[in-house]
Amino acid sequence: MKLEMTLPERPGFLHAVPLFNLFALLLLLFVLGPSMLVQSGMMVDLPPSRFQMERYENTLVVTLGPGEPLPRLHFGRDIVTMAELESRLEKLKDDGATSKSVVLLQTDAGTSVGVERQISELILSKGFHLALVGKDAGVTPTANGQPSEK
Repeated sequence: MKLEMTLPERPGFLHAVPLFNLFALLLLLFVLGPSMLVQSGMMVDLPPSRFQMERYENTLVVTLGPGEPLPRLHFGRDIVTMAELESRLEKLKDDGATSKSVVLLQTDAGTSVGVERQISELILSKGFHLALVGKDAGVTPTANGQPSEK
């Protein structure tokens, strides 16, 4: 004897559940995605540079941003003072990170050269390699040293 189902079949809602899951996943991706990027702690107006930087594996980011009377100093995403930056670099040096690590120094265009030099000398005195970051000026150097427009 064959059993027959007496309840009416309404599969419409069950077929829509995976679609709702997909939309929820996409919504989470777009809402939380930018916060998962590794960036420095502030937006700065970088000075133009005509040189391209090579890509580094292990980098630390130090950012000098606009501020009064002294510029704001960030190590990664954390706001630090000069003494805290020195102690963090010293700790990294003690952990053996100086042999491979490069410190990227992002400086706002309005920051004084004296402060930038002071931070650069601090980084170099701890044994790290230093790279200054600038934005693309649209000019590339040629073999003879003269700049050419892109």
